Amino acid sequence: MNADAQISVISPDVPGHEPFRDAEAAVARLTALYETGVRFLCEKFAGCVTGSKPAARYRAFYPEVRIRTTSFASIDTRLSFGHVSEPGSYATTITRPDLFANYLRQQIGLLIQNHDMAVEIGASMTPMPVHFAVANDRDLTVPQEGAMAFTLRDVFDVPDLSTTHDDIVNGYGFTYPDGAHPLAPFTAQRIDYSLARLSHYTATEADHFQNHVLFTNYQFYVEEFEGYARQVLGDPESGYCAFVGPGNDEITDPGAPMRPPAKLPQMPTYHLKRADGAGITLVNIGVGPSNAKTATDHIAVLRPHAWLMVGHCAGLRNSQRLGDFVLAHAYLREDHVLDDDLPVWMPIPALAEIQIALEQAVAQVTELEGYELKRIMRTGTVATIDNRNWELRDQSGPVQRLSQSRAIGLDMESATIAANGFRFRVPYGTLLCVSDKPLHGELKLPGMASNFYKTQVGRHLMIGIRAMERLRDMPLERIHSRKLRSFEETAFL
Repeated sequence: MNADAQISVISPDVPGHEPFRDAEAAVARLTALYETGVRFLCEKFAGCVTGSKPAARYRAFYPEVRIRTTSFASIDTRLSFGHVSEPGSYATTITRPDLFANYLRQQIGLLIQNHDMAVEIGASMTPMPVHFAVANDRDLTVPQEGAMAFTLRDVFDVPDLSTTHDDIVNGYGFTYPDGAHPLAPFTAQRIDYSLARLSHYTATEADHFQNHVLFTNYQFYVEEFEGYARQVLGDPESGYCAFVGPGNDEITDPGAPMRPPAKLPQMPTYHLKRADGAGITLVNIGVGPSNAKTATDHIAVLRPHAWLMVGHCAGLRNSQRLGDFVLAHAYLREDHVLDDDLPVWMPIPALAEIQIALEQAVAQVTELEGYELKRIMRTGTVATIDNRNWELRDQSGPVQRLSQSRAIGLDMESATIAANGFRFRVPYGTLLCVSDKPLHGELKLPGMASNFYKTQVGRHLMIGIRAMERLRDMPLERIHSRKLRSFEETAFL
């Protein structure tokens, strides 16, 4: 017999499914349903956390958006999102509607407009884990298993990894238990899981993340980013309004001190904010494809408009010099961390909008144009590997593959970030800076590194920032084009 059938299950009273033709009202109902569920679970948890086992089970459900279409009538498909492809029932569970309010208003509004019909808003059949509900209340924490007088999962729903997965984005034919097709690329549980992970790895709350994300593999870029942030915070015309570092330390005065936590997180993250969320986030992912995958796995649920890798690489051509730039237009994937999710035979195309923005940003910052840009920048294949000390192996195999691929740069993160961007439908790009040339006897040694960092880091970071600002000014439909969409896509971006 099902354990739930042996005891009574108590849930909050919420209204049933109702149709909405106004996106603002639909999001307001989603917010009310979510807050009711969170409040119910937090109150029940706080009331029994130090007591004996309650006589009932407490359960709240995520809210959902649902649409049912019966027509093959032609719709406006100029956008690559905002509509379903064929008749049927479509749904998605929703979490943190406060965080995703602008996104939800846009996506729901497009559904209503493109299909000329109402969406339904109500409670789903997916229970809300108490851990994720309690995360909304800073005064509550869920103790470890065994610390309470009763087993937590006997009274509350807990996170279930069997329902927390990437089946939708991986194209595995996911449907909800009632047969509804997914409206969005992530379920509520998957999003809540990543929001918790982001807070852990970056030591900043998800609310601070901006729509444009830069990844780097060196702390030097962070110092330059803070300097730039203080500069633009002093300019009221810049549009930037705050700067946030690990520990959610936020300043709005360019002269205010930052107070970082005593111990930095695994991936220190910094946010140069704009009121509309169109600012820039910088994540120091450190070295290695595992970190690159971890960061992008979780940031993807925030649906950023673009992410770029601006880090260092080994130059593979004798004609390159230390400090030259490498603009990736293809990737040789030997990172292996995504092999189970995205086979290596899958092409990872360069995105024209990103490439143009990066090239124009290089020209703007370096004041070189056209043919003269070739003095400092090459476009070609970037190889990403999972062995930092690949030079110590027999080089005949790796060097042959690198030569056959026409690679001009090698690192440990770029292909991972690009491949996960492709998988998660987040526009991506890579601009690297040559910091050593191991095949030609120019190893990264302390003295050389210091001079290199001193002269190049600021310029490289500024190129990434200028590229993001160009992307910010583009219409959303130009960046989120059909190039990242498969045969059967979710209506939500």
